[in-house]
Amino acid sequence: MTEAFIALGSNLGDARGQVLRAFDALAGLAHTRLIERSPLYLTPPWGVVDQPAFINAVAHIDTALSPHDLLDALLGIERAAGRVRDGERWGPRTLDLDVLHLDGVTLSDERLTLPHPRIAERAFVLLPLHDLAPDLVLPGQGRVADLLARVDSAGCERVP
Repeated sequence: MTEAFIALGSNLGDARGQVLRAFDALAGLAHTRLIERSPLYLTPPWGVVDQPAFINAVAHIDTALSPHDLLDALLGIERAAGRVRDGERWGPRTLDLDVLHLDGVTLSDERLTLPHPRIAERAFVLLPLHDLAPDLVLPGQGRVADLLARVDSAGCERVP
């Protein structure tokens, strides 16, 4: 089993419900165990700013899936939630799942880069990741707590 962290986000429909159902779907993946869920955060959009705010979170899992099999499983969860990938980046979505980090794995190919290359820029990822693993060191990027200290997290609020 390999320890991994998955980012979850939604800003269409019942965004909170979509993220909570995605946690359940992650817990139900074959050869995978959900270890811990972060708190939910309400966060401003990133990239394309003319869209609704997001609900974001991070899941901590153990998995025996290969990186690409895990990616395929996440894409399946997104499709089941109604996600349509139309080529638009950073736009509104029913559900977005990203592999952030797999312990001991660094890779970069046409489908997947690990660790996720933009973690250090994104408070909406770093806040919930920090709740679960503040001392996690991301290869080539640094320690999560240090990365969080460098980003602007204004407008990001923990959801009760």
